[in-house]
Amino acid sequence: MLITWLGFFVSIAVLLLVSRKNLPLALFSAAIVLGLFTVSPPTIGMKIYETLIDPSILLLAVAMGLIPLIGGVMEESGQMDGLVNNLRIGKKSFLGISPALIGMLPVPGGALLSAPLVEKVGEGIEPGTKASLNVWFRHILFLIYPISPELIVSIEIAGLDVYDALPYLFPFFIFSLLIGYVFFLRGIKGKITYEKKFSAKDLMAPLMVIALVPILDFSLQRMVDLPLREISLIIAVIGSLSLSLSLSNLNPAKVLAIGKKMRIWHFALIILGMFVFLNIFKASGVPEMIASANFSKPMLCVVIGFLLGIVTGRIQVSASIVVPIYVASSTLNFMQPSVFAITFFSIFLGYVISPIHPCVSISVEYFKIQIKDFLRASILPVSVGFLLAIILGWLIIG
Repeated sequence: MLITWLGFFVSIAVLLLVSRKNLPLALFSAAIVLGLFTVSPPTIGMKIYETLIDPSILLLAVAMGLIPLIGGVMEESGQMDGLVNNLRIGKKSFLGISPALIGMLPVPGGALLSAPLVEKVGEGIEPGTKASLNVWFRHILFLIYPISPELIVSIEIAGLDVYDALPYLFPFFIFSLLIGYVFFLRGIKGKITYEKKFSAKDLMAPLMVIALVPILDFSLQRMVDLPLREISLIIAVIGSLSLSLSLSNLNPAKVLAIGKKMRIWHFALIILGMFVFLNIFKASGVPEMIASANFSKPMLCVVIGFLLGIVTGRIQVSASIVVPIYVASSTLNFMQPSVFAITFFSIFLGYVISPIHPCVSISVEYFKIQIKDFLRASILPVSVGFLLAIILGWLIIG
């Protein structure tokens, strides 16, 4: 038993350390380390093989690889600019919505794309506040956008359907909007002066691209009896990508270059690494030991989830640690939607203030402030959210 616990903690240390440089490599490395401590080498090989031939996992990996390509095509073709420039809304709404829209698609360095918009429209606002609202609103849709990689990966680990979890996540989204408004936007006044005329086409076309995936995915899942639920997702993603390409004039060579720039393989490998780690974790004997350890579930889901969000600066890594431990310590083979929502929100709160979260460091650098300025502006809204998570964790999970 001692060697199993040692292997588990060493694998988590490997996961945390290596994920700072390369998340897929961290997941594969942690899985192999855990396996070497707890199971035989042939078992490690078998679990890796079983993962890599699982059609559900492969379809999910392909979908996760294509989603950032949609973002890259929209960015390169000017569709995202057309969307943002034709919103025709007040300053408060613009400062909240524009980072959120850019954040809907996983564009590397996306905080750097929204930061100039915040800087331009938010003239007169404290730099620390601008950096904080850029990060806060850029990621807020992760709580409900059904094809955000952070949510999809976490949902898969929890053994849930994303549309079953969304009703439980939506109140956290509304609450986050509210505290974001109170702490970042409440005192902002005025309207935006636009240099170009309004274009309904430039507004609606990218909105259709963004909305097509969840609409098509949800419709197919509810209307067609599919052998694998990931089939609807891959069809929806391909449909959205095809629409975005049809609205652009990009040639195949340019699309390939965008794929390389977006590192689409990186997102696909995250999925494969995640499930290799989970499958070896299940075979290691650690779940049975955790189940008998009598962990406090609110402490695990809320406090440890929040701290892992800060330490790792990644939602997927945090979820890959907390969720399997919760499932192992319960009598179920999945995480209840209400518990998942509280856990995901707790991780999210740690994630948005993590100094090693790339969007945080990018925003701090862009607005020419120090990390303490960012934290000073972020600590109150995050604390309010964390207090809510603690209360709900005690009432619902405990």
